[in-house]
Amino acid sequence: MELAGQININDYDYNLPYDRIAKYPLTKRDSSKLLIGKDSNYSQDKFLNISDYLPANSLLVFNNTKVINARMHFAKETGAVIEVFCLQPISPIDYSLALATNTKCSWKCLVGNNRKWKSGSLTKKLEIQGQELSITISKLQQIGNTFEILFEWDNPNIHFSDILENSGDIPIPPYLNRKSEDSDKITYQTIYSKLQGSVAAPTAGLHFTDEVIKRIQSKNIKTDFITLHVGAGTFHPVKTDNAAEHKMHTEYFIINRNNIKNLIDNFGNITLVGTTSVRSLESLFVIACKVYNNPENITNEFQINQWEAYDESINTLKNRSLEILKHLYNWMQEHKLEQLNCSTQIMIVPGYKFVFTNRLITNFHQPKSTLLLLLAAFIGEREWQTAYKYALDNEFRFLSYGDSCVFL
Repeated sequence: MELAGQININDYDYNLPYDRIAKYPLTKRDSSKLLIGKDSNYSQDKFLNISDYLPANSLLVFNNTKVINARMHFAKETGAVIEVFCLQPISPIDYSLALATNTKCSWKCLVGNNRKWKSGSLTKKLEIQGQELSITISKLQQIGNTFEILFEWDNPNIHFSDILENSGDIPIPPYLNRKSEDSDKITYQTIYSKLQGSVAAPTAGLHFTDEVIKRIQSKNIKTDFITLHVGAGTFHPVKTDNAAEHKMHTEYFIINRNNIKNLIDNFGNITLVGTTSVRSLESLFVIACKVYNNPENITNEFQINQWEAYDESINTLKNRSLEILKHLYNWMQEHKLEQLNCSTQIMIVPGYKFVFTNRLITNFHQPKSTLLLLLAAFIGEREWQTAYKYALDNEFRFLSYGDSCVFL
């Protein structure tokens, strides 16, 4: 892809002192700092006052995914501890169905201490909701640096979601360099989290409280919720000098017909909470173009490839974005489709023309990350450096448990 071939990832590096990475969240979510960026001018406030910077009668879109306790530990007879980190379901492939299984399921997993688990199954005994069960794991196949792991248990009254909830650890970011604690099970979830499936939090949403939501609604700012299950790939830095050589991870998202109606009604006046919301809605436009170009292909499942959003067939339709979106809505109505089930590898880099992202609330991202490339695409190839210098000079806290910013 020619556009990405022009991007040197070393231009998206910055010095992040270790002590500026927030190891724990603040006691009160909305007391975090807020950097306000508008027209290359920067100021700061508390997140509690975010509503002061959002226009009345606009739309605010959240990602309501819920982080699962994706890390499980099994002990071998030798005493070696094997960690299994559930990334995404394979059988059943649907997140809600996989979490609702009551005898077995298989997941794509990272396996920690894998060299100590060469063959055979591992079993552990659990007590959940006053009921005993044994759960056994087996390797089915290797998939790159991951494995398909089969989980089987002997109590049909217990669902896989119960097993994770009661015996798994929440997967806090690796750069925190600490073990997860019970408090993380609360603080590493947004207050509006609903649908289980993420292995990382949509961290821009961690600052919202009931009080903040109340203030937003008092300005007649409408709120809406989509679902994108955040994958572990969100933490992978771009390791190649040429960003085009980076293989983007896949994430799964759900958008329903009412979401699309809200986007139509508020087109051009939309604030997105977090890069996951951006990835979802910008991918939605690619889906709308696919449907517009081939309305006879009736499906509610779509896959978006890494560079598909830059195709000329997509870009030429961007000056008719609202029309294309209305066509998608009518197409869904006509075929009685309530929601779209999608996977996306979209990689947003400088040069990308945004469709739905008019304003962005986000946290501060890792150096050389795809998320930093996305931010640079939104505010400018050099402007991100000005914003991050302001944050570093003014003692902002960085990364998942850190402070936030809004770009208007």
